[in-house]
Amino acid sequence: MPTTHHTRMLILGSGPAGLSAAIYAARAGMKPIVVQGLQPGGQLTITTDVENYPGFAEVIQGPWLMEQMTAQAVHVGTTMIWDTIVDVDVSQRPFKLTGDGGDVYLAETLVIATGAQAKWLGVEGEQELGGKGVSACATCDGFFYRGKKVVVIGGGNTAVEEALYLTNHSDDVTLIHRRDSLRAEKILQDRLFANPKIKVLWNKKVARFVAGEGNAGLVGVDLIDTETGEASHEATDGGFVAIGHSPATELFRGKLPLDADGYLEVTPGTSLTAIPGIFAAGDVTDKIYRQAVTAAGMGCMAALDAERFLAEAEYHAMVDA
Repeated sequence: MPTTHHTRMLILGSGPAGLSAAIYAARAGMKPIVVQGLQPGGQLTITTDVENYPGFAEVIQGPWLMEQMTAQAVHVGTTMIWDTIVDVDVSQRPFKLTGDGGDVYLAETLVIATGAQAKWLGVEGEQELGGKGVSACATCDGFFYRGKKVVVIGGGNTAVEEALYLTNHSDDVTLIHRRDSLRAEKILQDRLFANPKIKVLWNKKVARFVAGEGNAGLVGVDLIDTETGEASHEATDGGFVAIGHSPATELFRGKLPLDADGYLEVTPGTSLTAIPGIFAAGDVTDKIYRQAVTAAGMGCMAALDAERFLAEAEYHAMVDA
């Protein structure tokens, strides 16, 4: 039988942003509820080696880190619920959200931390070699390819920025683009073409990511020329798919302002959305940094912003009574 849950703070998403918001809110006595969503733990649960999260001298595993964050949130007073929200009513407070099993959530404040997913090519070997040479984040994984050959697939700002970043670790970076010109901003293109560590393969699409013998990891990519249909092969140690991200904001389309790429808009320097009492944190609103540590910081901001919002609302209610 469906249940109605009441909370001072409802958090959608259980990645670094959502769990950090929960930890701060719980410690402030707000008794937050986290609705974990389709991917509990967020993108870090499908990330193997994590070497850039502060506080750990040795490489740690993404799923383990999220288990620890979850345990900490629960320890300080967070309620974790495995559910997926299918409908939201943000026209008045308390905000009303409905889960796919019929449970209703009434929340005085709402933190949206539903994240974003990398777009993938959908070709053979891509999924199988994830974490074994194929990645969608050069900032996260580029360090593991020091002195090795890498390729970047894409033609927009993200791809060019990833290629430029990877030159910090590799002297052999190849950008693969399916067209004969890039979509990236001109200043980024100028930097790319001026960098002697980067070469560009034009009019090429990836047909397959190729594993070494015994599935030892990525050894190359099979390519198809988009004009002639000619097949070729490019040897590489690492392949970075950089064709953009899709923020999980469909629930809020038409209810909260989104930018041209579908990310939630917030007041700069804060987590405040256009509706008082609703806050956004992490990759759902951040298309620039997209790091676990920045998402965690934004989760902290959202909890503090929500706490201040409630304190002010309660004060005004008392004065106006």
